[in-house]
Amino acid sequence: MQIPKDLIEEALQSLSSVTNESDFFKVRSQFLGKKSFIQLSFKELKNLDPEKKVLAAKELNLLRNQLNNIFRDFQENINFNSAVDIIDTSLPVQDSVSGAHPISECTNKILRYFENLNFKTFYGNEIETDFYNFEALNFPKNHPARQMHDTFYVDTQSKDSYLLRTHTSNTQIHSMLEHAAPIYMLSPGRVYRCDSDTTHLPMFTQVEGLAVDVDISFADLKGILIDFLEFFFNKKMDVRFRPSYFPFTEPSAEVDIKFDSDWLEVLGCGMVHPNVLKNCNIDHHKFQGYAFGMGVERLAMLYYGVKDIRDFYSSNLEFLEQI
Repeated sequence: MQIPKDLIEEALQSLSSVTNESDFFKVRSQFLGKKSFIQLSFKELKNLDPEKKVLAAKELNLLRNQLNNIFRDFQENINFNSAVDIIDTSLPVQDSVSGAHPISECTNKILRYFENLNFKTFYGNEIETDFYNFEALNFPKNHPARQMHDTFYVDTQSKDSYLLRTHTSNTQIHSMLEHAAPIYMLSPGRVYRCDSDTTHLPMFTQVEGLAVDVDISFADLKGILIDFLEFFFNKKMDVRFRPSYFPFTEPSAEVDIKFDSDWLEVLGCGMVHPNVLKNCNIDHHKFQGYAFGMGVERLAMLYYGVKDIRDFYSSNLEFLEQI
C-alpha cells in the first residue's frame, strides 16, 4: 500500500482557500470522509500480509490523527461569521418557529404507519455492549464495522467493549430475549458512525422494524415496504429490491425508489438470519422473521427536497421556516 507523503501539505493548501463553513466541511470530507484515501485504505488493510498490515495501519492512524488535528485547529481558530449580530435582550421576544422538527415529523409519520399495523415501539440503549450491537446480530469478529474507524468505542478495555450503537438493531435483540414470539416491533432512535459529509452524519436517526412469527415470507416484507413508501411520499412509487448482504439477514436486499428519474437507495431489509434467532433463544425451525431499517434523514431529504443533510441540525430558523 502506497501512502502519499504530501497528503498533509495538500490538506493545508486546500484549507487556505476555505472562506465559509460549507467549503470547510467539503474539504474535510475530501480528506477524512467515507470516500477519502484514509477511509478507503483502512478497508484495504484486510488484503495485506499480517506484517505489512501492522505497519500500514500504524502509518494510516498517524496520518489520520495529524489530519484530524489540522482540521480541528482550523475550525477552532477561524470565525466564519465575521459580522456578529448584537442582540438587545430588553426587546420583546419575537414569534419563533412552532411545531415539530422535520426529523421528528418524519419519524412520527413512519411510526404511525407501522403502529397502525400493530407494531409496538421500543426505545433502547444508545451506549451498548459489543454483544447486542454486533455479536448477537451475527457479525464476524473481523467485520469492518467493528473497527475503530467505523465505530465510536466508549470503553475498549472492559470485557463487554462498550460503544455508541451503530444501528437500532440492538433494541431488537433485547426485545427477542425479553419477549416470546410472535413479535412485531419498531426501534427508533439516534445511532452513531464515524462518517461526515453532505449526505452522512456521525449521528443520525434510524427506524428499524422486526417481525417474528410463523409462516412469514419475503413476499410479506416486500408488500409492506412498498405500501409504506407510497404512504410516506403520498404517491404511487416505482420500487425495486436489489440483492445485498447484511450479516443479520439472509436473503438481504436494498430498496430503491425512482425519484426524479434516478434510482435512490432508501432502506435495507431481509429475512432474519437463523443464527440471530438462535442467539435469542427462538426456535428457527418454527419461527421466521423479517427486518428492515431506514435512515430518517435520508427520507426527509427526499421528502423536503433538502440537498445537505447537515442543514437539519444547523439551528437555522430560516431553513426550518421554509420547511
